Amino acid sequence: MSGETWFVLAVLVIAIILFVTEWLRVDVVALGVVVALMLSGVLSTGEALAGFSNTAVLTIASLFIVGGAVLQTGLAGMIGRRILQIAGTGELRLIIVLMAAVALLSSFMSDTGTVAVLLPAVIILAHSAKIAPSKLLIPLAFGSLLGGATTLIGTPPNIIVSDLLLEQGLTPFSFFSYTPMGIVLILLGILYMMFVGQRWLPDRRTVIDSQPVATPEELVKLYQLPDNLFRLRVRRESALVGKTLAVAGLRQEFGISVIDIQRREVPRAGLELVWGRRREEERPLPTRTSIQPTPDTTIELDDLLIVQGTDQQITQMSTRWNLAVQPAQGSSDANSLLNEEVGIAEVLIPPRSSLIGKTIVEAQFGALYKLSVLGISGPTARHDMNVKTAQLHFGDILLVQGPWKNILQLKKQRRDFVVMGQPEAMIGAPNRQKALVALLILLGMVAILILDLMPTAQAGMLAALLMVLTGCLSMDEAYQAIDWKSIVLVAGMLPMSTALEKTGLVDIAAQGLVNALGDIGPLAVLAGLFLLTSLFTQVLSNTATTVVIAPIALASATNLGVAPYAFLMAVAIAASMAFATPVASPVNTLVMGAGNYRFGDYIKVGVPMILITLLASVIILPLLFPF
Repeated sequence: MSGETWFVLAVLVIAIILFVTEWLRVDVVALGVVVALMLSGVLSTGEALAGFSNTAVLTIASLFIVGGAVLQTGLAGMIGRRILQIAGTGELRLIIVLMAAVALLSSFMSDTGTVAVLLPAVIILAHSAKIAPSKLLIPLAFGSLLGGATTLIGTPPNIIVSDLLLEQGLTPFSFFSYTPMGIVLILLGILYMMFVGQRWLPDRRTVIDSQPVATPEELVKLYQLPDNLFRLRVRRESALVGKTLAVAGLRQEFGISVIDIQRREVPRAGLELVWGRRREEERPLPTRTSIQPTPDTTIELDDLLIVQGTDQQITQMSTRWNLAVQPAQGSSDANSLLNEEVGIAEVLIPPRSSLIGKTIVEAQFGALYKLSVLGISGPTARHDMNVKTAQLHFGDILLVQGPWKNILQLKKQRRDFVVMGQPEAMIGAPNRQKALVALLILLGMVAILILDLMPTAQAGMLAALLMVLTGCLSMDEAYQAIDWKSIVLVAGMLPMSTALEKTGLVDIAAQGLVNALGDIGPLAVLAGLFLLTSLFTQVLSNTATTVVIAPIALASATNLGVAPYAFLMAVAIAASMAFATPVASPVNTLVMGAGNYRFGDYIKVGVPMILITLLASVIILPLLFPF
């Protein structure tokens, strides 16, 4: 082999090592591959940067935007919840419905997005059915991976191999080319999980499972809220008018938490004098807007402050600032505590929390986490204890209130907090009123692809543009919906494929595979490609694996003198069969913590699943795509 060949091989090996060890981010590694191949002269500048204009990359980016709109409008959540309504509470039925539902959704949107949408609902479903989440979450992840293999847009490897066929002047795979094999794999996966995998799934419960998890509505009743809340109206003479909450220092001076501010929108209706005569004014009744308070919120005349504190604290504050105390209005004030933007949740103090021994004030809880503590319960808590000055102990449970996004941030502070329940399930879709529009655009894109009216890249970009123009998501949200790490990874590794072909490494690998297995027949080569791809995809991303192995599959077919479709389909399918490790796919990682899984759980349940899909592919693919 030439020096260039050895250099490209070294770059590939180093890239694989970095992918596996994650010493560097995968997108940084991919960019390093591009720069190394460009500076070494193996590829010209145009060849090295061609991946960023590749149609497969543009298609994947467009589909991220379409998927983001489906999530942003709540369409995916609505479909998912509707499907889960028929799941019942039996473990076997739950597994069947979950895998079928997630497979259906992931055939049209990203696996990760599908699992992220359904995960909170599945955990709540497991709690209500008194089943350990670990019995349901691996089936959820595996079902999404199987579903991604059923359509052209289900997963990036499908798009990559189809695009490779097009580049070679061959007929690319159509939208439903993957569907027959995908349906077989979904059915086999469900049957396997029903009769075998279910027995090997661990019955493991997290710390949260041992605690009775109440819904936010139940917490309101449990802590006797809003009976503990007060409504204070800001009078014209009050010195609070024009001050910010930070300047007013209500919490520091009186120990009072401002939970909500209700501000008048429409002027008060009443009577007015017109030409010396009284005429009843025809104006709408006054309405108030709920404002989530921050330290920078300015208090205005006639604001209603929803506050939490003792009778004594309220008396002192209302006297000091000349505020009118109004009676609490049960359902109205409960709505101030609970909606799609703000809510309440219980937070457990674990053994190693840095808050143990401190008070809420000493821990600067409100300033750091932008949340209010409404109550404390637990083994050491007393009914008459002061929430602000009581020392915290292991096992104490804080009732916190504030924006759901801030409550979710506590989940990342695993050393200090255990957030009980699933606050992410309470967050509503920002653009829910556009759900029907998103559905019509998605169906239109699918129809265009099915009828082959335009190439996949054009259809995807058109759908993405329509999602933005119709307001299903903004342009900023579209940028946020794109997984740029994945885009850079694909765009950066595509030039590696070019370098492997240019230096002859693809032919060398293909010839070696054919020499080793070709005498047995094309079926053996197909099986070898499937095993090689599935092995790589357990430690690398499915896109990087496909980019490297798909050209080898194409060259192997050429050397054997057979049609390449079955080989490339086997590579695409195997790249999605990432069952054996928690890092093989983002969906496996996503459910690992929620299911309290260990590395060995994936090996035990996933390896037999890979062997089953291998056997099915070797038998069925030659029938669908004859050699």
